[in-house]
Amino acid sequence: MRRRSRNNPNTSESTGKTGAELPSNQPAPLVPFYPDEAPAQHQPRGQRTPETRPAATHRPAAQARPAKQEWSEPAGTGRFELETQPEMASVPPPEPEAAERSAEAPKGYVVLAIGLPGSGKTTWFRRRGVTPLSSDLLRNILFDDVEEQRYQGLVFSTLRSLLRARLIARMPWNYVDATNLSIHERRQWIKMAKSFGYEVQAVFFDVPLEVCLERNSKRDRSVSADVMRKMSEKLKPPVFEEGFAKITVVRVKNAG
Repeated sequence: MRRRSRNNPNTSESTGKTGAELPSNQPAPLVPFYPDEAPAQHQPRGQRTPETRPAATHRPAAQARPAKQEWSEPAGTGRFELETQPEMASVPPPEPEAAERSAEAPKGYVVLAIGLPGSGKTTWFRRRGVTPLSSDLLRNILFDDVEEQRYQGLVFSTLRSLLRARLIARMPWNYVDATNLSIHERRQWIKMAKSFGYEVQAVFFDVPLEVCLERNSKRDRSVSADVMRKMSEKLKPPVFEEGFAKITVVRVKNAG
């Protein structure tokens, strides 16, 4: 039997499967650092820089949830949607014909899922008949083992290479299934998509931590409650200033 490492669990989706233990014989993967605050620069009129927020502090599980993120967007723009779980199966909108596309239209779309384990990301994709790019999918392809944790850097560099290949091939719809908790974890996907002329959309699973903990506890491969709480503190809702052209918020029914 393979001995389990006693090292601390990994809480960053950018370096591997969140909540998994890193082997003691593997150097810690390099994690890119993107400071939240940048020097003040002149911005063209009509543009705004992303709002910076102080780092979250640990909150006891019994403490009330913070106020929900609000997205101020004029009605009828199509840039914001609100969904409720569960939802009837649906499919992405059809790609416009070449004659219908304007010169300014994006080549396609990259959709980032954002949310804690147990928030319903996998179910959301399954109901739409979508197979997203995901670390679990790659582990099965590369190692025939979804729980293989020794090669985190290889898994996620391959994931980014797969998205790049799809963009080169001009695939119209591209989905990335990861927690994408922080702004800097999302930035690399957004930068790549925009460099190819693709529009980036976010699907934010605004599900209470208590619901995620309950769902996670029923899984065969669950993340520890302590790790889940640390991840919840890192989670920042997406905002348009990051570069998203559309944000869809998915919530559970009767969520406070």
